[in-house]
Amino acid sequence: MEKFETIPAVRSYLKRERSRGKSIGLVPTMGALHRGHMELIRRSKEHTDLTAVSLFVNPIQFNSPEDLENYPRDLHRDLTLLSQEAVDLVFIPNETEMYPEAVITEFDFGPMEQVLEGQFRPGHFNGVGIVVSKLFHIIQPDMAFFGQKDLQQVTLIRRLVRDLSFPTTVVTVPTVRETNGLALSSRNLRLSEQGRDTASLLHQTLLFCQAELMKGGDWLFIKSQAMDRLLRTASIEPEYLELVELNRFSVMSSPVSGLPHALCIAAFVENIRLIDNIVISEEQN
Repeated sequence: MEKFETIPAVRSYLKRERSRGKSIGLVPTMGALHRGHMELIRRSKEHTDLTAVSLFVNPIQFNSPEDLENYPRDLHRDLTLLSQEAVDLVFIPNETEMYPEAVITEFDFGPMEQVLEGQFRPGHFNGVGIVVSKLFHIIQPDMAFFGQKDLQQVTLIRRLVRDLSFPTTVVTVPTVRETNGLALSSRNLRLSEQGRDTASLLHQTLLFCQAELMKGGDWLFIKSQAMDRLLRTASIEPEYLELVELNRFSVMSSPVSGLPHALCIAAFVENIRLIDNIVISEEQN
């Protein structure tokens, strides 16, 4: 497993491998790796000749200094896991390497970043857009692999790739879950055992909403029931629970036949912010 800390070094290595006809897969991460990341890596290894993983806690996508400070970091453990998965290359830049100067560039994803994560985490998607663009420029991957758990983020990255003509195929990999349904996340490490059990209600709530919608129920009534009876009674503080149209990630008041849509949730469990979603229709443009 090759390890690089600087942009020139990783570019030089990949240029040589690319000249040999190898296709490159990228799995961008912020470390604190779990089984969900391993699934992204396995998908990359299935579809490309060389798999590169980036480990970089991107400071400019955090809108809370406390959240950035508390983000779990364990580089030794991460490198051990990556070695066990036989990853070809690990890119481990520090903040100065990625941002030698204060970033003044800004991305504006329009209405797509005005809702859900964009509404509650102002500036988050600008930071994501910048770091993903930099990684795409540095690594020049043929394919990049992202988890469905961050569904809105993947939707914006797909738009970024189209708008900026990156020659990269974005692959969305289904969310990996605990046996109780809790979506795997680095933030889960901060939950107590009881908190992890409680947090499984996020997925159960999405399943309840999906079932009620399939029965033809009114979405606003279903949403109200889910927020009050399933979440708040379990001491879960919901931030949002929305039905969204996938291509533009616009909020819907009811399902529309023929439009791909998903249910998305964000909530606090033990003061830890968690997100999850269920894709109801997967036909995306």
